[in-house]
Amino acid sequence: IIAFDELRTDFKNPIDQSNPVRALVVPDVLHPRALCLMFMCAGEWVTLGLNIPPPLLHLWRFFHRPADGSEVMYDPVSVMNADILSYCQNESWCKLAFYLLSFFYYLYSMVYALVSF
Repeated sequence: IIAFDELRTDFKNPIDQSNPVRALVVPDVLHPRALCLMFMCAGEWVTLGLNIPPPLLHLWRFFHRPADGSEVMYDPVSVMNADILSYCQNESWCKLAFYLLSFFYYLYSMVYALVSF
């Protein structure tokens, strides 16, 4: 979110900004898949169902990536378009809200399991 805000206010060059953002793409893709795999192995079906949207979003973005065959999520040239920049920033806010709600759900589940045990 901060990276997109810096691009919007022209504090940083898009090429300089895109390299750290690209480094976050792989963990962002692998983290939800690892969580889904762990919840599937543990038999936590409700929690697995709540964690299905991020991998589906990543699959949708993979199949709807730019036509040039680029595998990167944020192209430095196209992200400077105001519409794409606004879309990427809104998407980042939604991901932050999802992960924040997930954190509190996991915390509640942990406390519930400790109290009921």
